[in-house]
Amino acid sequence: QIAAEIEAFFAPKRLAGKRVLVTAGPTEEPIDPVRVLTNASSGKMGYAVARAAQEAGAEVTLVSGPVSLATPAGVARIDVRTAQDMFEAVKKRAPSSDVFISVAAVADYKAKNPSTQKIKKANGRAVTLELEENPDILAYVAGMKNGPFCVGFAAESEKLDLHAKEKRATKNLPLLAANLVQDALGADTNSIVLYDDRGEHPLGTGAKLELARKLVEHVAGMLSQKK
Repeated sequence: QIAAEIEAFFAPKRLAGKRVLVTAGPTEEPIDPVRVLTNASSGKMGYAVARAAQEAGAEVTLVSGPVSLATPAGVARIDVRTAQDMFEAVKKRAPSSDVFISVAAVADYKAKNPSTQKIKKANGRAVTLELEENPDILAYVAGMKNGPFCVGFAAESEKLDLHAKEKRATKNLPLLAANLVQDALGADTNSIVLYDDRGEHPLGTGAKLELARKLVEHVAGMLSQKK
């Protein structure tokens, strides 16, 4: 571990001069004043990516959903709660960013009409919750004119290769990182495969920070080829 930290400190600053925007963690969508729709994302992968980008010399802004993690050294952190909050924070900062890495597990849906009062038990009667879609933050940024280089994350429960390729094509992403959700949620390790125009690039299984550094190195290589 210490050797890896020393190696990272002395590694070439391949993202020096670049502004990197990262999203991390879950979002929370209120149902009533005490209940929310959310997911089990710990934010660890997104925070690892933010740290790795900062180590590579980038100026990093981290837009984070509710997590209990320390902010990586040298990273500017913006805390948000809902998908709409995250969308607004990203919209404000994406135009001035060189790279956008969308790691957050953003809720796909929110309650259409959250209750202003705590919903009481209905004596055995079914309670119906009407949902509506949240904005697609990654699709918005990927569709921006002269927008940043976009990296998406796909956490799938099955058919990783198929769903990852579909997501990358649908959102027109230069790079997508994919993993099986059951291997990653809450864990300190992950197993990631990268997808770009040249094909698949397995990063293997390892600590999330180790994989984040490999991802950042891949991004830096793709950016250097664009010059």
